[in-house]
Amino acid sequence: MTDRKVNLAQKVDNGDSPAKILSSAAQFKRWGRKYPFLRYGLPLISLTVLGSVGLAHLIQGGKEVSKEKDDLEWELLESTKALSRTGPMEGYKPKKFSLEEELKVLQERVDIYNYEYKKIPKPNEGNANTK
Repeated sequence: MTDRKVNLAQKVDNGDSPAKILSSAAQFKRWGRKYPFLRYGLPLISLTVLGSVGLAHLIQGGKEVSKEKDDLEWELLESTKALSRTGPMEGYKPKKFSLEEELKVLQERVDIYNYEYKKIPKPNEGNANTK
């Protein structure tokens, strides 16, 4: 019967004493000094693993959104192809692109051999005239 009373007393007293809390805190600090992996390595590894899982989840969402956009564009193209009698719309004809032609057009617009020297005023030059 005395054992039963002690068990009931322990069940009623759920609050830990301050001395017990301080000793557990000191023991935790000792573990950090004795086993540095628990203090530095485990949080670093867990942060790395959980961060990569979280980033993978975020990236997957972005991929799903881009896939939906591509699907919508494909459906639009298929619907325009179905609506036209001759096949795809005639409005979409990609222009043939040539780097040499683009270079010639750019060289015609900009003349790098005829230029004029202009002096750029220094910031303190305007202040010297006012003094």
